[in-house]
Amino acid sequence: MTMNDSEDYLLGENMTGGYGGPDIIHECTIGARSGEITVVVGPNGSGKSTAMKALFGMLEMREGTVRLGGEDITALSPQDRVVRGMSLVPQTGNVFTSMTVEENLEMGAFIREDDIADTMGRVFDLFPVLKEKRRQLAGELSGGQRQQVAVGRALMTRPKVLMLDEPTAGVSPIVMTELFEQILYIAGDGIAILMVEQNARQALAIADRGYVLVQGRNRYTDTGPALMMNTEVRRAFLGG
Repeated sequence: MTMNDSEDYLLGENMTGGYGGPDIIHECTIGARSGEITVVVGPNGSGKSTAMKALFGMLEMREGTVRLGGEDITALSPQDRVVRGMSLVPQTGNVFTSMTVEENLEMGAFIREDDIADTMGRVFDLFPVLKEKRRQLAGELSGGQRQQVAVGRALMTRPKVLMLDEPTAGVSPIVMTELFEQILYIAGDGIAILMVEQNARQALAIADRGYVLVQGRNRYTDTGPALMMNTEVRRAFLGG
């Protein structure tokens, strides 16, 4: 697989910035291709989630550009990026707990003016348990099911790029495997998937491409399998 950046549907280049204090990411470059899974891993505090926020327009960047489908979107607000086809599932606060599963999905389609029934049907096909519990309050669901609601809600905008910030945080290994299978299925639909993940080994196992960030900088960029085989990466980040 060639690492040709021109194929990236989403590309953040040389992103530098933070939250008003010192920069957290430094000349960081991250791209995602349609129909592929790109994973960002690295130690705690390495700037993984900050890089996601920069791509989504939630960070004041001092330097760098973000392109979507070849168009420069660096100046666009997160809302405008959603309209252009980006969707982000944040790590926390990603469902409306006092609303039903179905209402959560309807909220996801807020930018759409067409009929959403087909998309909701697809979400229910992907996550059958949500169909079963569609009238239940999201707050009553297990952590894994809640995460499915969050991903389902993001899919309701029919995104071209789906960004997931630590989708498997706090779920059991079985649920993690299931979520990763569903993410593979979503990528099979031609959506570009970019995820930040603590479970580096498991995430790289399903990744087409991976980025290892250390202190806000790109340390390694390669295909998922190549990073899994890289002795230095394994020793430093995958526990051997």
